Amino acid sequence: MTHRLFYFRGSEAGRLVAGLGGTSERVPLTPEDVDDPGRVGPGVLVVEGSDHHLELASRFKATRPDVEVVVLADPANIPAFPSDQVYAYLPKPISEPLLAKTLANALAHIDLLHDQARAQADLSELAQELKELNNIGVKLSAERDTDVLLELILTKAREITRSDAGSLYLVEEDAEGLPRLRFKLAQNDSLNVPFKEFTLPISHQSVAGHVALTGEIQNLEDAYTLPPGSPFQINLAFDRQVGYRTKSMLVIPLKTQKDEVIGVLQLINCKPDPARRFASPAEIEGTVIPFSPRYQELAASLASQAAVALENSRLYKNIQTLFEGFVKASVTAIEARDPTTAGHSFRVADLTTGLAEVVDRVDDGPYRVVRFTPEEMQAIRYAAILHDFGKIGVREEVLVKAKKLYPTHLELVRQRADIIKQGLELRHSRRKIAYLLDRGRERFAEKFAADDAELTALIQEIDQHLKTVIAANEPSIMPEDFANTVQQIALKSFVDHLGNPRTIITPQEARILTIPKGSLTEDERVQIESHVVHTFQFLAQIPWTKELRRVPEIARAHHEKLNGSGYPYGMRNEDIPVQSKIMTISDIFDALTAADRPYKKAVPVERALDILQYEKKAGAIDGELLTLFIDAKVYQRVTAGS
Repeated sequence: MTHRLFYFRGSEAGRLVAGLGGTSERVPLTPEDVDDPGRVGPGVLVVEGSDHHLELASRFKATRPDVEVVVLADPANIPAFPSDQVYAYLPKPISEPLLAKTLANALAHIDLLHDQARAQADLSELAQELKELNNIGVKLSAERDTDVLLELILTKAREITRSDAGSLYLVEEDAEGLPRLRFKLAQNDSLNVPFKEFTLPISHQSVAGHVALTGEIQNLEDAYTLPPGSPFQINLAFDRQVGYRTKSMLVIPLKTQKDEVIGVLQLINCKPDPARRFASPAEIEGTVIPFSPRYQELAASLASQAAVALENSRLYKNIQTLFEGFVKASVTAIEARDPTTAGHSFRVADLTTGLAEVVDRVDDGPYRVVRFTPEEMQAIRYAAILHDFGKIGVREEVLVKAKKLYPTHLELVRQRADIIKQGLELRHSRRKIAYLLDRGRERFAEKFAADDAELTALIQEIDQHLKTVIAANEPSIMPEDFANTVQQIALKSFVDHLGNPRTIITPQEARILTIPKGSLTEDERVQIESHVVHTFQFLAQIPWTKELRRVPEIARAHHEKLNGSGYPYGMRNEDIPVQSKIMTISDIFDALTAADRPYKKAVPVERALDILQYEKKAGAIDGELLTLFIDAKVYQRVTAGS
């Protein structure tokens, strides 16, 4: 550092300074030079103690903090306390050794202040860098989307190292389970060059592969002039193709806490000015500087944080994938108990999320203020997929019951009718045999003609009753007169071969067969409806994350109706979550339009929408949501290909 000794021309101070030894540069000043910005320190201004010189010295120092002032004054004029503007007052006459010593101390003081200022600047820069690293760390740890995370890693690494360009490689396994590098991302301030992902082997032939293998940082001053003995080569094809110049490079491994390399961060062309954009390779050649050790430390620290964040992101994604697979497998297993409903839960989820997306976009009407975050949308999807999971707690024979009587029960009725018919035929045959043994064939045909006719009539009556039972067994809406006919069949008895009265159906069977609508008894309907409670109890046991904790609440209300007619809790409008209202419409629509089931026929889309409109008029479902469902043609998500 060059020191300067300033003095005013023609002054006593100038004569004294000129006579001193040392290497400091002597700089004479005129009053006009005081305000000249070209007169700079560091240095010491030696002045006389006159008011004029003191005023000039004050102005000179005011804009030059690296200049100290030494005043030569009469002893009587030296103040009792030092001034902020004056380093030292020296009494006249001044000896040369004292002046030399004072000036040396003043210059040393300036050096000390300079070192302090530089240390303070370095400390401030370090504090800012640490603050930035902490901020980056917070952002990295909070990001769950891997693609966004990769962009963030590369962008922030380039920012803190003033890199013009950079790229990011990830380690992955090929089909045979062998590791390889995937070129995942590239950025360049000076060029807008599209890139495509590609893979390359992990080997010493490339600098990225070498770093991935060794786990060691490579800091190259010039990629075109590699250090002797470098095992890798730089691929210059990109530079030639796009007109770029790769010069300084900093290549850093992304290591996990287990010291496993999961990626490689490649930073290119360190710039003195981070805002600089290069127009040509020649400009890069003359401007780019090597990456300093400090930048290497910063980049390595960021790479360490990035590796942890990337590993966490992967683990989070793996957990999501695992849970997603568990959910799908569970639902598939549940639906396998009733194959005729296969796919229902996934279709309901598709319709529900579709309508939720529409609601999320509306800008007028009562739902204009409703917005769903991605996490809330995921909760809606999971609730829809799992809404029927509680059917695992319903007896399978009830779950798949297609007719009013179970198949084995109906078979029992058939067998009962056959036994009655066989009993009638047996009694009739016994009477005939007894007559033949007692009287022979005399008047046999005449005697039993009426009996034969009666037997035929009884058998035909039994067959007709059985047909009536089979017709009543269908899960359709039963007219009142038809129900009366079934009840009469239960009261009609026939005498069997032992002489005991027998009926084709029992009073209990008659009550089942006269169910006015559907195939379920009241007890069975309660069992089916209990699946909602089972669903809630099952889902409530899962330790959902904060974002997904409403899944049980949403799922349990999908059979509730706005007018309180739903089940199992009889909730009304204000108590039902909007997500559940959305799912209710989707569930009803799919139940109506899905492929034929044994207990019901599928209805056309138009008819299903009409039924939903009827439900709206009855105050059962949300009219505004139904309008959005229809206007946005959400239903086409599951019917477009049908």
